[in-house]
Amino acid sequence: MDLLDDPAPGQNMPEYTVSELSGEVKRTLEGSFGRLRVRGEVGRVFKARSGHLYYDVKDDRNVLACTTWKGQVAGLSVVPEEGLEVVVTGKLTAFGAQSKYNMNVDEVAVAGQGALMALLEKRKKQLESEGLFSASRKKPLPFLPQIIGVVTSPSGAVIRDILHRLRERFPRKVLIWPVAVQGANCAAEVARAIDGFNRLTPGGALPRPDLIIVARGGGSVEDLWGFNEEITARAAAASAIPLISAVGHETDTTLIDYVSDRRAPTPTAAAELAVPVRLDLLGWTDSMAARLHRAAGSAISLRRQRLGDLSRALPRADSLLDSPRQRLDRAAEQLPTALIRGVQARRLHLSNTAAHLRPATLRALVERRRDRARNLAARLTLRPIQRELSNRRDHLTALSRQLDRAYAGHLQKQRNRLQATDRLLASLGYEATLARGFAVVRGPDGLVTTTVQASAAASLELQFADGRVTISRTDTTQPIETKSEKRATRKTAPPRTPPEQGSLF
Repeated sequence: MDLLDDPAPGQNMPEYTVSELSGEVKRTLEGSFGRLRVRGEVGRVFKARSGHLYYDVKDDRNVLACTTWKGQVAGLSVVPEEGLEVVVTGKLTAFGAQSKYNMNVDEVAVAGQGALMALLEKRKKQLESEGLFSASRKKPLPFLPQIIGVVTSPSGAVIRDILHRLRERFPRKVLIWPVAVQGANCAAEVARAIDGFNRLTPGGALPRPDLIIVARGGGSVEDLWGFNEEITARAAAASAIPLISAVGHETDTTLIDYVSDRRAPTPTAAAELAVPVRLDLLGWTDSMAARLHRAAGSAISLRRQRLGDLSRALPRADSLLDSPRQRLDRAAEQLPTALIRGVQARRLHLSNTAAHLRPATLRALVERRRDRARNLAARLTLRPIQRELSNRRDHLTALSRQLDRAYAGHLQKQRNRLQATDRLLASLGYEATLARGFAVVRGPDGLVTTTVQASAAASLELQFADGRVTISRTDTTQPIETKSEKRATRKTAPPRTPPEQGSLF
């Protein structure tokens, strides 16, 4: 013990500085108690930005301040939570800056099995209230995953059982993410493994698995506690890859079982859920192929029979063409008459249109408009108005020229169209047929088409390609009187001696 000065006269009590007294108290506490265990209920919990953990352990009358430094937090088997009854182990120490004492805790254990189950039930209710246990959010497992990711310890019997079962049923590629399956680091490593598998790129150098299996063998509640931690349950719920939990034996239940997409009672059962049996698939494929072959054969036979029935009910091809042939013949008979009528109707329409487009009428209209414009120009003396009238007069003159040109072009177009129609009429008329040696026989009542009409007629007129000949029945000894009509140029023909022929009657 260090003293500042000698005691004052008449006093035998030494004087301490504040720091000396605080140091003395700290040495006394640490020397008197050493390492000890304290049981109580966790109160306020605060984790500083530096990583240090500050919390209170209390009973019904007093409170003990506890501190776990950043380097000690990773070694805790149980992270303190408010309301949890625990047994903390550490050393008492004093903090002179605030005249307080506290306990530096390096180990936390749950006080009894009942408290541990109460904490588990509390977490379970909290996660269930958030909807993490809902069946609607669970994803279906792939039928035949190409790659299976397994989160477990690489040295245990669990991974060997899974690989052996996969090899028997349907060999698949397996990626193993080694983790601690119990202890303080279990929860954090399992959560990082699940998140790591989800972060892999599909089809990359290390491909992303299609299915994740989180597996561990059986054990006590304390051994399986890492799978009851909230961080593990939330990581499993957030996984985008379908996840199978196979933690413990059939009677063991952890929080990860509730949030996973499927729960397997054992790791071996998880491998059976992951892949089907290859031999069963081959048998099923063979049976389906046989069924498909039978169904295809039956369908072809049924359709062949139906096609035969339909072919017998169909009419012959020749009978299908009878009606179109008749319509074609009828249309061919009506075509010449229809062409002649069409030409006549268009000629009449052209005449009516040309009657309304007389040049004299248009010119008279233009002159009237021009005279009206001159009268208006004479009445208006203002120069701007006169300039406007002059512009309009020029515009009217230009329009008149355009109208004349348009009218002339229209008349020429109609004339060409009429000439073309006339040529078509001439080519379709009977006069062209007369040049090939035919003749038209007319009587007093019109065309003669039968021998009966010819016998009853008093005279007959025969029309040839170069003219007409009239035959009279009254006197067969006289030369036949002829009357010639020329189509082109009329020339005086030398007298012809009629051939010797008998009477037509």
